[in-house]
Amino acid sequence: MRRFDYVETSKKLLTPEIVQMLTSLHEHKGRQDLFLEAHIDDLKTLLDVAMIQSTGASNRIEGIFSTDKRLEELVKQNAEPRNRSEQEIAGYREVLATIHDSYEYITPRPNVILQLHKELYSYSDAGTGGVYKNSDNLIAEMDAEGKQRVRFVPVPAWQAAEAMDEMCFSFNEEWNAGKIDKLLLIPMFILDFLCIHPFSDGNGRMSRLLTLLLYYKAGFIVGKYISIEMLIEKSKETYYEALQSSSFGWHDGENNYEPFVKYYLGVVLKAYNEFESRVEYLRYKGLSKPDRIKAVIGQNVGKITKKEIMALCPDISRVTVERTLTELVKSGYIVKVGAGPSTGYIIP
Repeated sequence: MRRFDYVETSKKLLTPEIVQMLTSLHEHKGRQDLFLEAHIDDLKTLLDVAMIQSTGASNRIEGIFSTDKRLEELVKQNAEPRNRSEQEIAGYREVLATIHDSYEYITPRPNVILQLHKELYSYSDAGTGGVYKNSDNLIAEMDAEGKQRVRFVPVPAWQAAEAMDEMCFSFNEEWNAGKIDKLLLIPMFILDFLCIHPFSDGNGRMSRLLTLLLYYKAGFIVGKYISIEMLIEKSKETYYEALQSSSFGWHDGENNYEPFVKYYLGVVLKAYNEFESRVEYLRYKGLSKPDRIKAVIGQNVGKITKKEIMALCPDISRVTVERTLTELVKSGYIVKVGAGPSTGYIIP
């Protein structure tokens, strides 16, 4: 079984590009508390929206769907799950809430990961929650012709428990030593978790939940307010390409973590840029809702869509946004461009 040597591996990752990304993220972290203190009351809306978006996006990546209405009801605990998909959505909500509330006290040890996986399936009677896989599994994809292609062969079932023990021990030892930037350790750990693929189901969702847990523990809490899962969903193709590139040669300890680490750092940078932009728009909260929408459009460069406006103003209803856009078009302040899903608005 392969060794988990995070010290030597991390040294190879300190390329100029990655060092610059690390520097930028630490600068964002330095500004984080100022943003939180200045807008602590206003950020509740962003937190609630991100909770819904994260639950929906992480499950959609795995082919688990629900309507927007049912998703919101399930996340807000205003409804009981009706089917297996909704059971898994409700389970994700439970683990996400646990991480949000108690991340300081959760250490990624094997028994803790098993407990979180059990909670992920707490609404299901399938009996798969909280136990390692009992048969070998494959990471496969379907090609354009509908044929299955194996992307990666994970650790066999009989070695899964030992691999998890070794990985978690090595990771926690380096985490506590504090000699390696935690922003490097986190994606390395997540890649190793995905290569072990310790569960018969739920590995992808667990990897994203563990991602949030570790970023929060490292002090990067942007995922509470901007859905990192949604950003991964939007760049799913790039995510899978990075995962495949970094898993090649993994069993022999010859894989290159760099593509996956760069992808992860890029996602968190994107989250921080969005977070700071949205907090900036909170300056307009004293304005009327139509005036806030107008201000958001005025601050934007190029085309902006209705969906983007709603993301920046999550407390404003769709009806109000649509009505305001119609009025701004009639007044000549903006021009409608495109059609269908690509419809947007620009200032002429």
